[in-house]
Parts: sequence; C-alpha cells; structure tokens
Amino acid sequence: MLARMTLDTLELQTGDAPVASIVVLHGLGASGDDFVPIAQELDLRAVGPVRFVFPHAPVRPVTLNGGMAMRAWYDILGPGGKFGEDEPGLRASAAAVQALLDREAARGIPPARTVLMGFSQGCAMALLTGLRAPQRLAGIAGLSGYLPLAASTAAEHSAANRDTPVFLAHGRVDPMVALARGTATRDALLALGQPVQWHDYPMAHSVCAEEITDLNRWLLQVLAPSAP
Repeated sequence: MLARMTLDTLELQTGDAPVASIVVLHGLGASGDDFVPIAQELDLRAVGPVRFVFPHAPVRPVTLNGGMAMRAWYDILGPGGKFGEDEPGLRASAAAVQALLDREAARGIPPARTVLMGFSQGCAMALLTGLRAPQRLAGIAGLSGYLPLAASTAAEHSAANRDTPVFLAHGRVDPMVALARGTATRDALLALGQPVQWHDYPMAHSVCAEEITDLNRWLLQVLAPSAP
C-alpha cells in the first residue's frame, strides 16, 4: 500500500507560469507547512517564477518515539541508525517523492529545472531519491540529515545524476543528527564523484540565517537561466 501512496501537498508560486520547481521535504513530526516561511525568505527573482511544492509525509508509528504515530517518511528503529534502517519505508517514500518529480515534469517543469530539498528525515529522502532519479535534476539540497541505505548507493546511483550539484549543510552541535553523520555523508558522496558544496554552522538541529543565505546563493547558481 505504501508503495502506491500519493502525497498531499501544499504549493507556493512566486509568479505565474513558473520556470523552475523546488520540492521541499520536511522533517520527522513536522508537515509540509514547516518550510513555507523559509521559502518566502528566498530571493530567486533572477531565476524567474518558481513553484515550491511542500508534500506531507504519511502518518505512521515511529519506534524511536515509543510507537507514537506522526508524520514520518520512514520508521526510525533507534538512535543513530544503530538498530538498522526501515528499508521498505524508505523505498516506498522514495517512490512517492519520485512521483512528485514526475508530476512536475508533466506540468511543464523539466527535471533539469527542478531541485529536490529536504531537512533531517527529508534530507535523507532527498538524497535517497535524487541520487537514484532517472532524469537529471538541477540540484539536491540536504539540510541537517544523512545518507540512508548508504551501502547500496553506489550500485543504484543514477547515471543521469552523477554530476548533479549537492548542497549539504549541518549544525556543529546538532544533538539529533550528529555532525559526524553529516560529514560521513559528504565524504561518501565525494567518493562517488558527486559535486558537493558543504557548509556547517554554529547551531543545533535547526536552520539559521547564514544557511538560508548560502542556500539562496546555491539555488541561484543551479537554477540560473540557460544562455540563449
């Protein structure tokens, strides 16, 4: 059933006839509304009208939180991934996120003009889906997260996205997803030959103003209009 799920979404457009899309995946226990204020802080006028898509993860029990049901892209079996990963949940959500990317293409925004971005669990999903996407994306942005199913990434790495730019950012004092998991993700992607722009900040499991500025600059680069 999860493999066939359709995600509910919120949308924000900065103008009519968007020329680019940014799909933003929220973190554990949050919802699509979570990153709307941050999207509103971005200045992408140089790109042209942009459509932001904010999907809601399904509600499911989360083992780490005592089985409490909440919005989650996949189950978390224990802290730091020590108890393994919910591979079925990860892959089911990746299929649903890929369906959103396909929908953007059907609505007239080609994958090469689409950025997939996520925070925490959403970062894991952005990396999982984006690195395996069959068509090249404009970029993948991962905030305060990590690379899931790392052992299978090389074998499943999409040829179309081997040179897709990746933006990674992490808090130096993050108590939820340790900085070491972020740097391990960076190093794993670099070992695959993936172009990675890495940033770390004096913050916990959150987003800071400097990070938004750096993200804005990167988005302008990867979504820059093509020369005529």
